[in-house]
Amino acid sequence: MLPSAKPNAAAYTTHPVIALIVASLLAFHGCARIKKVQVQYGSFPAHPEEKLERHNFSAAAGEDLVGRLAVIQLEKGDTIPDVARHFGLGTNAVSAANPDIDIWAPQEGERLLLPMKFILPDGPRNGIVINLPAMRLFYFKNRGKQVSTYPLGIGTEERPTPMGNMEVVKKVIKPTWYVPASIAEDHRKKGDILPPQVLPGPDNPLGDYALYLSRPSYLIHGTNKPASVGLRATNGCMRLYPENIKKLFDQTQVGTPVRIVNQPYLAGRSNGVIYLEAHAPLDDLTGNHLEEVYEKLALLEKKSSSAVDWRKVRNTLAEEAGYPVPVSKSTNDADQLFTDVVEVNHPRRLLGAPVVPELRVGAWYVWVADKNNELDAVRLAAMVNHQGPPIPARVLPRQNGYRVLAGPFNSKSEAAKVIRQLRFDLEIEGQLIAPGRNK
Repeated sequence: MLPSAKPNAAAYTTHPVIALIVASLLAFHGCARIKKVQVQYGSFPAHPEEKLERHNFSAAAGEDLVGRLAVIQLEKGDTIPDVARHFGLGTNAVSAANPDIDIWAPQEGERLLLPMKFILPDGPRNGIVINLPAMRLFYFKNRGKQVSTYPLGIGTEERPTPMGNMEVVKKVIKPTWYVPASIAEDHRKKGDILPPQVLPGPDNPLGDYALYLSRPSYLIHGTNKPASVGLRATNGCMRLYPENIKKLFDQTQVGTPVRIVNQPYLAGRSNGVIYLEAHAPLDDLTGNHLEEVYEKLALLEKKSSSAVDWRKVRNTLAEEAGYPVPVSKSTNDADQLFTDVVEVNHPRRLLGAPVVPELRVGAWYVWVADKNNELDAVRLAAMVNHQGPPIPARVLPRQNGYRVLAGPFNSKSEAAKVIRQLRFDLEIEGQLIAPGRNK
């Protein structure tokens, strides 16, 4: 959807083309989001998934785009969070690019677009740059000639990640989490009493590595909830996948500048073609986003041999697909969009995909829910499986329905801990099942 606050049309009158386009955009501002047109993917060159670059790219002078799009065919048991993590993407990015595919229970055989092509944020290419609407971090090195990029989770609307210029002031391996009073109170209200501090281990939400910023109480850190990367799920900090924070930690020095920006709409040029990348704006963050992107497009048009197709611009902004779309008049949409797309083979196992132990006699279990519909049960089990710390869960057929069961657990205390976790994370009242009992 477009930003909730309507821009002032008078602000765009400095450029007649921009004024005209924005006027047409405002005409349907506030309407229901335009349904994304589903692309029927054709045949693309095969590419080994292990050789598909996820993070490290050259950033040539005059070029604003890095990476490439890819397509993968889903297999039984896949989830969007698992595919996203394996390919260095956030859940939000993959879901936005594939809005009609079920996040937790996609169909076997569906083809998924992997949005691994990015327009670099506007501004100096120096140090760490975090674009909040894209939920993505860019680390520029070698005077901006190289860039590493990673997805991240950011603050909720109630506790947003702050914007501005900061720097890394401290690096800590195996950090201790000192529980803020506000978070302790949130847990207390749901019957979960947190200790004043949480030592390193599976219950520590900071993970194994943390970069402390010059703005007090804000960190870039790992996580014990990988499925939350690419979501608004933190209390203001920025969390990365465990494997990504280690890479960032190793290459980042104390004193590295950190710039946090709010750029939902990104425009850039590559090989003479103008591209636009649109993300859903964060409604709690303000900014003249439409004005900025139209001015950028007009500037690129002036410098380029190809004119901007403002119809393509309007459609791209409405779809908010989150990957670069060619908007030059001279380009064929599909041909240019998929010019460098590759089809990757499905890995034997997706990185971080949960493993559910076999049922065993004498163990403790937690009843999660009974569902009439198998698909609903599969979705719920997948959600439970992707909590942090992980909760093993499965679907069991029952008379007239399906049961979601968590376990096995070695002790009553271990199962009781899971019940507390379900209550706080998913607002589910699980019930304890003792060994030898059948609920």
